[in-house]
Amino acid sequence: MMAFLASIPSPPRNTIEIGPLTVYFYGVLIAIGVIVAVVVAKQRYERFGGDGELVDRVAIWAVAFGFLGARMAYVSTHLSRFEGRPWAIFFIWEGGLALYGGLTVGALTALYLLRKWDGDIWAFADATAVGIPLAQAIGRWGNYFNQELFGTPSTLPWAVEIDPPNRPPQFAEFSTFHPTFLYESLWNLLLTVPIILWLERKGKLAKGSSFAVYVMVYGTGRFLMELLRTDTSFRLLGLSRNGWVSIVAVIGAAIAFRILQRRAEPRTLVGEPSLFAPGEPTVTEPEAAATGDDSGAAIEQEATLAEDVDSPAE
Repeated sequence: MMAFLASIPSPPRNTIEIGPLTVYFYGVLIAIGVIVAVVVAKQRYERFGGDGELVDRVAIWAVAFGFLGARMAYVSTHLSRFEGRPWAIFFIWEGGLALYGGLTVGALTALYLLRKWDGDIWAFADATAVGIPLAQAIGRWGNYFNQELFGTPSTLPWAVEIDPPNRPPQFAEFSTFHPTFLYESLWNLLLTVPIILWLERKGKLAKGSSFAVYVMVYGTGRFLMELLRTDTSFRLLGLSRNGWVSIVAVIGAAIAFRILQRRAEPRTLVGEPSLFAPGEPTVTEPEAAATGDDSGAAIEQEATLAEDVDSPAE
């Protein structure tokens, strides 16, 4: 039992052979994550009063260009990995996607198409605020099969075993490392998604704010993961590129969140709620009583105003 708790073994292989076809677990998990994200986003967009078919149309292009952006962002910072085989930049199944690059290009693509096809941009953003972190939580397990995106050496019971060929040169003598891919997966699954859904159910979020919350919560977690990650050679003041991008993302999202909350544009909820689509805001008894009093006063005031309007001027 103690041996089992000593560390998490890495899988012996990252592919499965089906006849002449080689299937990469990384690609399978990424595909499952994308499907989950689209299904959830479509469900939520319809709940917000939008056309679910528009989500399908936008997602096809946003996902395609998002993958391209994620790959190009990764390649631009890991050029040495492709020396002597430049064609490998297209081998996405080998791993190597920069999330922030994918989110940026995918978001710009979606923004362009939503404006072109008269979609509700803020409702669409809120619809993806739950689907994207769910996709990340699933897709990060692809890094486990590829033995990549782990952190610094660790002897914790949940440290992951990494084979010698996949270890950073500076940590070649260590065999177990922080499973930062697992940390990020759990952060999204147990923190990011529940926080968004809880705030929506409580009626705390204005239209457009759910996506801002996603960026703030995920960005904070990603910053913490970057303090442990070892897969980048660039450091500025001790922080990686993605560490700095996370700081900018969190600050930008916080500013957007404040603006959206001050604007306080209400959501339009249509149809029945579901697991990932918000229900009606929860109202406590004191709040209900206060609302009742205010409503009565408002009705009485409207009646008085009506009488004043109907009365002849003196």
